[in-house]
Amino acid sequence: MDGHVFIGGGGEDYAVKQGLALKYANRHGLVAGATGTGKTVTLQIMAEGFAAAGVPVFLSDVKGDLSGLAEAGSESFKLHDAFMERVRTMGYDDFAYQSFPVLFWDLFGEQGHPIRTTVTEMGPLLLSRLMELTEAQEGVLNIAFRVADEEGMALLDLKDLQALLVWVGESRSELGLRYGNISAASIGAIQRRLLVLENQGAAKLFGEPALELADMMRTDTEGRGVISILAADKLMGAPRLYATFLLWLLSELFEELPEVGDPDKPKLVFFFDEAHLLFDGAPKALVDKVEQVARLIRSKGVGVYFVTQNPADVPEDILGQLGNRVQHALRAFTAKDRKELRLAAQTYRDNPRFETEDAIREVGVGEAVTSFLQPKGVPGIVERTLVRPPSSRLGPITTALRREVIDTSPIAGKYETIKDRDSAYEILTRRAAEAAREAEEAEKKEEDLKAVEREYQAGRRYSGTRVARSSSRSTRSPDTIGSAFGKAVIKELGGTTGRRIVRGILGGLFKSR
Repeated sequence: MDGHVFIGGGGEDYAVKQGLALKYANRHGLVAGATGTGKTVTLQIMAEGFAAAGVPVFLSDVKGDLSGLAEAGSESFKLHDAFMERVRTMGYDDFAYQSFPVLFWDLFGEQGHPIRTTVTEMGPLLLSRLMELTEAQEGVLNIAFRVADEEGMALLDLKDLQALLVWVGESRSELGLRYGNISAASIGAIQRRLLVLENQGAAKLFGEPALELADMMRTDTEGRGVISILAADKLMGAPRLYATFLLWLLSELFEELPEVGDPDKPKLVFFFDEAHLLFDGAPKALVDKVEQVARLIRSKGVGVYFVTQNPADVPEDILGQLGNRVQHALRAFTAKDRKELRLAAQTYRDNPRFETEDAIREVGVGEAVTSFLQPKGVPGIVERTLVRPPSSRLGPITTALRREVIDTSPIAGKYETIKDRDSAYEILTRRAAEAAREAEEAEKKEEDLKAVEREYQAGRRYSGTRVARSSSRSTRSPDTIGSAFGKAVIKELGGTTGRRIVRGILGGLFKSR
């Protein structure tokens, strides 16, 4: 299908081609369905279709299955005959097994190229979400970021942020006068959360060299879009880190890419698998940010596709922006399930041939209920669709082949070596060292003065002679009888009797006048 990503066959005999128009692919989409109904295969064939059309793709591989995109399918595959039967049913004459250009990424640097960002780029809002901070703790974190910016201290990795928080805690009295109260308890709580993140492996996410978005928006020599696959099987052990990282990546795309309006095809398609993790327990401010990004990133030429088990996992304000939909089966075992199924069915444009609610309940594995945007952005009529088989390998590739793909990729070696340039940690370490040196010098001077004083006192007490304090001072002359008498008079006048005498003399003088 020219200008479309072919999804499968629809209609009563599955011979009517169903496809997603590239022109409207940046209007976002949804892939939903219960576990085991075929979402991963749909994600795979959509990635293939976009890549074949020259559109770069980013997706996360939660189960490890999507690595098969790097290897062509084979006739020896056990489902080959079933695939061919499906191809004939839908009249897919262009089907052929083939591999696709792939870049493997991994936050932990084990199953792909390391992928990093800096603490500054992540920002206090997303970090607060990642650490589940309270409002007061988030306020302290915002102060720390503000101070770092004013002091010219780059925040690159976790040790930069940890060192900055120590300095903020030590200077909280002075900073509090300008920014408001900074409690030691809040700083301690943030430090503990940072330690938890560090133990979960998040320290590998922060640092340099940071990811350049251009490396994810590549095409190969044949003009096919490169598919970036994030290894997320281990990352799912820290679901909040997973969700926060993908949201950061979306935010970076939104901030850096120029406005392009409605291009003939997207500049990038972004698949957010296990999307419910993004919204579970998310504060309203974060949901509002996701909605803003989803609403505005379309004009940057980026299509965002949420992959989840149930459409109800996505907030309504965001769900309303997802124009292209592939709905696999939903099972209605409880009253809550039936309600959600009914609500899901009501979001589609009705097809007079069947009830949408029944179709969503009844479609089998490899089938789906689909609706794609038509000319002028009008939602298409819902259709039961037989999803086409993938051209690439179904299932994971071998470890050896993955390593070969990584080692021969166009960015091999670019991100593997960590760079640790001068940043907050180094700046504050130097300041602490300088302060310690100055304190040591001051202490040494004080000790020297005390030593001189002890030596002076010892000289007066034991030498039998007076020790002159300074050669510039005149030698004290011995007391004479006159001087001794004068001192006695002055001393007496300074006492009570002296004051009475003075008052008497002065009183007599005034009376005589």
